[in-house]
Amino acid sequence: MTEIHTNSRWKALDSDLHRISRIEHANAFVARPLLASGVALAFVVLAGLTAAVLFGQADGRLVVVAAAVFGAYMAINVGANDVANNMGPAVGANALPMGVAITIAAIAESAGALLAGGDVVTTISRDIVHPDSVTTEAHFIWAMLAALMSAALWVNIATWVRAPVSTTHSVVGGVVGAGVAAAGLSAVNWSTVGTIALSWMVSPVIGGAVAAMFLAFIRARILRQDNKITAARRWVPILVGLMAGAFATYMAVKGLERVVQVDPVIALSTGGGLGLVFWRLTIPWVHRRTRNIENRRRAMKSLFGLPLIIAAIFLSFAHGANDVANAIGPLAGIVHVSEFHDLAATVAVPQWIMLIGAFGISFGLFLFGPRLIRMVGTQITKLNSMRAFCIALATALTVILASWLGLPVSTTHIAIGAVFGVGFFREWETDRRWKKSNQQRPPEQRRAREERQRRKLVRRSHFMTILGAWMVTVPASAVMSAMIFGLLTAFH
Repeated sequence: MTEIHTNSRWKALDSDLHRISRIEHANAFVARPLLASGVALAFVVLAGLTAAVLFGQADGRLVVVAAAVFGAYMAINVGANDVANNMGPAVGANALPMGVAITIAAIAESAGALLAGGDVVTTISRDIVHPDSVTTEAHFIWAMLAALMSAALWVNIATWVRAPVSTTHSVVGGVVGAGVAAAGLSAVNWSTVGTIALSWMVSPVIGGAVAAMFLAFIRARILRQDNKITAARRWVPILVGLMAGAFATYMAVKGLERVVQVDPVIALSTGGGLGLVFWRLTIPWVHRRTRNIENRRRAMKSLFGLPLIIAAIFLSFAHGANDVANAIGPLAGIVHVSEFHDLAATVAVPQWIMLIGAFGISFGLFLFGPRLIRMVGTQITKLNSMRAFCIALATALTVILASWLGLPVSTTHIAIGAVFGVGFFREWETDRRWKKSNQQRPPEQRRAREERQRRKLVRRSHFMTILGAWMVTVPASAVMSAMIFGLLTAFH
């Protein structure tokens, strides 16, 4: 009897401990978002304290502290939203686990920001707002602060609804809104804004078309060949060499443009030479990888895993070099005007501001990045290493083409457009095969049209959400910026 009572007591204790462990797990799950928000808040406060210490009792210290706070907030949002476009396809293709992808991206983004982010950034675009329209220091400071605040708020909202938007567009919209509020509609060069907006709409279409073209090429030249191994040994090194050349040119044109100005012809020549080197080096690597694999489609797709990882690293480095200016550009302008009382078109960036931008992007990626990475990599359309490689290659080539033509495009739009391009191409190809097979069946065995609708490979809900967010990014950030500018000037 005593033994039975003891066993019953131990069972009750085990049950109670199990309930306690479940409660602890639930508490940890609930506290996780609070922890991320707490760390982000601590970083923002630290940025403000740094600005306060460095400026001491100087004039305009409070404005600089506020700008540092919102600059850090913007950098966190850049990391949370924009970086998903670089690492999302690699994670969705299972080429990298989430933790490794975030770590690599954080290192590459920080390196790009600190090594190639440049010593000078443009504080306000002369092509968008006429430089003589903002004539006083106070108006310039409030305009930059309003643009920074509105852009950060809008990117935060977009991240919350899982919409990858362009932080560049958000900043431009903020500058337009602040410029209109400061000096009226005549302050903005509307023809230039219209041209830029048109390029933003065209670039994702081009990115999608290029990605679909490469996917169709790989399927025709490798996957549908009888001897897939021989075809892979021929074409994979060529595609890897093209990728290496494209990214070398991309880095010269975009990633390093603030360190050294490279002539486009020289950039293309350098990229072509590096592409030939990688083509030659990849040949023995592909031969070793294909020595003991089966002549199947799935085995061929594995050959694109390593090139995809390298492409994602280069994209993250170039993104850190370029888009860190979205967070620190307005902040650098405010600091320069407050310190030197000079309305310059370009200003030098102090090292502490560069650190805020670099570490802010990394913190945003670690704390909030997985949400958008999963959406881009797994929830728009199904990806593998081959499809994700096409997306990365299309992104680099489209950015190079746009830079050659002088079009101000968004890497975010191009990358997401490439994801949709791959998905819609697969959908079109599947639909074509479905129609052909359905027509060959007897009438009584033909499948209903509803079954065809269920076979859609691109989620329409995400497509509409992202498209809608893209369309309202500039006007939304502009309206918020104008309202914030009005409040700042009213209470000053």
